[in-house]
Amino acid sequence: MKRYNIKAVSGNKEYIDILKETDNEYLVRFTRDNNGSIKTTEETITRHLFNICVQTGYLNPAEYSVA
Repeated sequence: MKRYNIKAVSGNKEYIDILKETDNEYLVRFTRDNNGSIKTTEETITRHLFNICVQTGYLNPAEYSVA
């Protein structure tokens, strides 16, 4: 599973894990840690939108990936 950090407000930790890939979409889990309050959601995102987020720096590969 690949993990990407989401550009977030200072002090907040937000990241996205790719759970599953298809030809046109990713199934992802968003995790947001807002001062200890953790919220997770699972959604689909098109590859095109995901790639734009990486290219613009909104998503950055984490230094490690989760098994």
